[in-house]
Amino acid sequence: MADSNEEIMDATAEMIDTAAAVPPVADMPEGTEAPATDPGLNLNDIQGCVTIIDLVTKRGAFEGPELADVGAVRNRLDAFLKAAAAAQAPAEGAEEAPAE
Repeated sequence: MADSNEEIMDATAEMIDTAAAVPPVADMPEGTEAPATDPGLNLNDIQGCVTIIDLVTKRGAFEGPELADVGAVRNRLDAFLKAAAAAQAPAEGAEEAPAE
């Protein structure tokens, strides 16, 4: 699982580097369009946040008084992921049913 966490951290760092490499629209030459980006979050992004919280907590990045708030956010994100997975499970089962 350590490899998986390191891969997520590396992918997150790459996304941050890529976002930082795009110049602000105001700094772009006239006539140049801003690159199209999807500002929405997906379930993988939220899972990445849960993983990051777990990793930095394990490494001692938070002080004791901060842990309650961090834990509350982590638990809400995890509950959201579980609810999304439960909502997708019946939908996937319905698609696989043969049509009569």
